[in-house]
Amino acid sequence: MLKVYKSSLQGCLQELTLDTLEKGSWINIISPTPYELNIVSRLTQVETSVLQSALDDEERSHIDIETDYVMVLINVPIERGNWYDTLPLAIIMTADYLITVCLEETAVVKSFIKKANNFVYTFKRNRFLLQLLYNTATYYLYYLRRIDRASDEMESRMRLSLQNKDILGLLELQKSLTYFNASLRSNAAVLDKLLRIRNNRNVQNIIKVYEEDEDLLEDVIIENKQAREMSDMYSNILARMVDTFSSILSNNLNLVMRFLTSVTIILAIPTVISSFIGMNVHVPYENNPYGFLYIVIISVIVTVLFINFGREAQKIVNI
Repeated sequence: MLKVYKSSLQGCLQELTLDTLEKGSWINIISPTPYELNIVSRLTQVETSVLQSALDDEERSHIDIETDYVMVLINVPIERGNWYDTLPLAIIMTADYLITVCLEETAVVKSFIKKANNFVYTFKRNRFLLQLLYNTATYYLYYLRRIDRASDEMESRMRLSLQNKDILGLLELQKSLTYFNASLRSNAAVLDKLLRIRNNRNVQNIIKVYEEDEDLLEDVIIENKQAREMSDMYSNILARMVDTFSSILSNNLNLVMRFLTSVTIILAIPTVISSFIGMNVHVPYENNPYGFLYIVIISVIVTVLFINFGREAQKIVNI
């Protein structure tokens, strides 16, 4: 999918086509075909290999600076049902155009387009970049809060009844936080590099830095740092929660096994007594009409004595 946008002087975002492409336009490419990549490459003079950088879902965040373009590749969060992942998003700035490339349509870019009116100017490339980075950091925080709420709900259910689906859900959230941690750290490296290159003469024809842009970059760095701290904190909490409930499961299993072992030992006592009495030799009460009742009574008494002995031994062990 390929769409072209351009902001008017009043700030309204207008949708164009490749045939009506103008300078200062934003070309948004999502899961492109080779034909679309070739067309965009021909119109913008950006090599196809550069446009394909974000099509590798394992690509890490980085910045490429060339004489005719600057590419900022970051990782943006996406939601996948009950867990979360990250995808590379390439933001390519030339002297005339803005290009974004991603494998899938993400909430970050989708929401950015919706609130672009009176907010985003496609011809202000540096501010566009920083606003998109800020929106990315905001979505990280939004998804992290959702992860926190989901973990709280699972914890409440697991306090009442431990179920496999809740444990697996915690593992999925933990996996999501692992992806977020890695992506936020690599995004932080990109932001640090943006701080260093803003005075680079080689990119001044592409990136023009204004005073308000510097404040916005600081806000992006603060938001990204807050997301990293929240991700680290939630990851530690989830790890301890999983360990705690694993210990509870092990303890419950030990209690069940101890109960079953006790029952087995208790049932073994009358079995042993009845085995002795049932031998093919002369035994007590063999001619007594109440012999069976006496044996049952003796078995019950011996069993009760062993139960009391076991309780006393358990008290000594607990002390």
